[in-house]
Amino acid sequence: MSGPATDGSDVLVTVPTYNERESLPVLVTRLHRTLPGLRILVVDDGSPDGTGALAQEIAAADPRVRVHHHAPRAGLGAAYVDAFSLIVDGSCGGFAHGVGWIVQMDADGSHAPEELPRLLAAAPDADVVLGSRYVPGGATAGWAWHRRLLSRAGNVYSRRTLRLALHDVTGGYRCFRRAALAQLGMATVASEGYCFQVDVAFRVERAGLRVREVPITFVEREHGESKMSGEVVREALWRITSWGVRDRARRFRARPARP
Repeated sequence: MSGPATDGSDVLVTVPTYNERESLPVLVTRLHRTLPGLRILVVDDGSPDGTGALAQEIAAADPRVRVHHHAPRAGLGAAYVDAFSLIVDGSCGGFAHGVGWIVQMDADGSHAPEELPRLLAAAPDADVVLGSRYVPGGATAGWAWHRRLLSRAGNVYSRRTLRLALHDVTGGYRCFRRAALAQLGMATVASEGYCFQVDVAFRVERAGLRVREVPITFVEREHGESKMSGEVVREALWRITSWGVRDRARRFRARPARP
C-alpha cells in the first residue's frame, strides 16, 4: 500500500486543547515547518484562557487550520471521539477531503512534530502507528521519578489486565489509516480521561488491525499544567479493570464445552 504524501497533504492532525494558549501557536508552526501540506483540526474544550479564540485567529489566517469548539470540560476522550467522527463521517466538509491518515497528538509540546515523519514512514504497511516510549529507542524526558513510576505502572497494569501485546498502550501520539479508524466504533467510546488511549488500543488489537510501534521521546510540557489527577487515575483503574473482567468472561463463555 502507498504511504502518506511526503508534504503531509493527505494527513490531518487532531489536537485537543484546554488552556494551551502559550503552546498552540508554537505547535502549529512546528507542524507546518515539518510537513507544510498537513491540516490541523483544533478541538477546544472551552478553555477559559482564550485558547479557542486564539485558535480561531490562527485558522482565519491559515486555511490549513480548522477549529471545533467542543462542550466545555467534556474530557480528552470525548474531544477525540468528536474529532474522529467529524473526519470519518465527512462532517468537516471539504477540510477533510482527500485525507487518508489521521494523527492524534498533545497540544503542549510533549509530542515532537519533528518525529511525525518517522511515524508516517511506518504507515504504508500498517493500519495504526503508535509513537511508543517503551520500545527500544523510546524515552521520556523531564519527568520526576513518581511520574515515570505512575506511567510505567499504569501501562503494565493495562497490558496485563487486557492481555495486550502492544508495549505502550497509554501513549497519545498515534497515526490511523482513515479506513481503519472507521472500523473501531468510536461512537461507543465512553472513556472521558486518559484511559481513552487504552480503550482505543484495546479496540485496535481486538479488531486485528496491523500495528507498528515507532520509538519516540515524550518531553514534559513547558507551559500550563498537567491534566492528570486522582479522578482521572480512578476512572482509568475502574474502566480498565471492568473491561478486563468482561473480556475474560467472554473468552470463558466462548470456550468449547468438554465432552
